[in-house]
Amino acid sequence: MPRPAIAPPKLSRPAPEGRVLRNVEVDCVDCPIRHRAVCARCDAAELARLEEIKYYRSYEAGRPIAFAGDEMGFVASVVRGVATISQTMADGRKQMVGLLLPSDFVGRPGRAATPYDVTAVSDVTLCCFRRKPFEALMAQTPHLAERLLDMSLDELDAAREWMLVLGRKTAREKIASLLAIVARREATLSLAALRGGLAIDLPLTREAMADYLGLTLETVSRQISALRRDGIIVLEGTRRIRVPDIRALLAETGDDMDGGLVA
Repeated sequence: MPRPAIAPPKLSRPAPEGRVLRNVEVDCVDCPIRHRAVCARCDAAELARLEEIKYYRSYEAGRPIAFAGDEMGFVASVVRGVATISQTMADGRKQMVGLLLPSDFVGRPGRAATPYDVTAVSDVTLCCFRRKPFEALMAQTPHLAERLLDMSLDELDAAREWMLVLGRKTAREKIASLLAIVARREATLSLAALRGGLAIDLPLTREAMADYLGLTLETVSRQISALRRDGIIVLEGTRRIRVPDIRALLAETGDDMDGGLVA
C-alpha cells in the first residue's frame, strides 16, 4: 500500500519581535493618551480589569510591528511614536495607506490577522492587550465598545479626507493638509486650543512624506521651501516646524473652511 503523501511544512515569516517592557509602571490616570485612547470612557473598575491583561511593547524605528496576513495575538494603543500602515501588491509595489499616531488603535477585535503591514517610523511604545481577553471584555464593557466604535468612525472620516487629499489636491495643498493633520492631533493630545501659533514635530522624513502623498522627494522639498518662503511655516531643524498662524496654514489646505457652497 503506498504511503500517504505528506504535505510540505507551511512556511511563514517570523513574527515581529517588539521588546516587551515588563517592569513599566504606568498609572492609567496619568497616561499621556488617556483622554483619547480606547479606554477613555472606562471607569475605575473597568480600568482595573484592563490592567490585568495589559503590557507594553517597544519597537525601534524601522522595525515591523505586524505583517499583512499574519496573526496578531494582541491589540494595542500607540502611546508614543508613529507607525505607518502600508499594503504591498503582488509585484512588490507598496503604498502607504495610513499613519498611526499616539492614541490610535492597532489591530481589530474579532479578526486574528491584520490586512496591512505596520512599521514603526520612530521609536514606538504600545500599550498592548491580549486579543482574546480584550474581545471578552468588550462584550461586558459598553464603554469600551462604544469608544472603539467612535474611533473606527473617526478613522473612516480620516480615510475619506485622505481620499480628497490624494485625488484632488495640488502638491502645495497636500503638504499643508498633512501638516494640519499633525497639528490638530498634537493640539488634541496636549489639550491645547488650535489657534494662534504652535510648533509640531514631523512624524515622517521627507522621503516618507513623498511616498505617503504620492509626490516626488523633490516636489516635497520644493513645496516645504515655498511655504517657508511665504511665511506659512518656520523650519527649526530637520523635523521641527513652527506654524506662526494656524489659520494661514489651514487656508493653504484648499478645504472649504466655512462649509458654504462654491459658486
